[in-house]
Amino acid sequence: MKRILSVLFLAVMALTASAETHYKPHISIGARGGVTLGRMSFSPSVRQGWVMGSTGAVTFRYTEEKLFGLIAEFGWVQRGWAEGYKNDVEKLPFKYSRSLTYISLPILTHIYFGSRRFKTFVNLGPQFNFLIGSSISSNFDYHNIASVPDYPRNRMTDQLTMDIKNRFDYGICASLGFEFYASPRNSIVAEGRFYYGLGNIFPSSKADVFSASRNMSIEISLGYNFRLK
Repeated sequence: MKRILSVLFLAVMALTASAETHYKPHISIGARGGVTLGRMSFSPSVRQGWVMGSTGAVTFRYTEEKLFGLIAEFGWVQRGWAEGYKNDVEKLPFKYSRSLTYISLPILTHIYFGSRRFKTFVNLGPQFNFLIGSSISSNFDYHNIASVPDYPRNRMTDQLTMDIKNRFDYGICASLGFEFYASPRNSIVAEGRFYYGLGNIFPSSKADVFSASRNMSIEISLGYNFRLK
């Protein structure tokens, strides 16, 4: 957490210093929406795949004409995981996925380059999240695994029924995208984003089942920005 706050502080200081140059600042508001693919970083590992969800946010962006800016967003994002029951060895008919819905607040350094009409950008910074909902989709009784015919007995199953202990999550977010300006004040943004959580959703002491249970997600979104200034 200290490292994240240090990165954020340095980004803000750099932005403030940049604002003191002769370049004219731009302020934009907007919105974006898209789809997510989520999975977890478990230790011990769990066979899993990606689970699909949604994401959306309202955005505030401060930029300088010379390559640099800062973005703050407020929105939601769905993460989670899907148990993996199909591989080269197993072709099992079971399905289980868990969706985790968070309120999210990314604060990102924005670096961009290109022409007046078309720009490429890279965003990087911390993201803070708070869990507001959790849902499970399954085609078997995961509360009573012993009664499920043909369920493999060599798989970890604790994660199927464990309650989320830590509703607050934080991590690092990085993205790459493109922005097309239909006019000097109106632009369309396409972005691919990766998030890696630094907090655990399940208890993680030496006596607990998992030493790590961290969110990961890929987001693909389309957005619109309107320049106020």
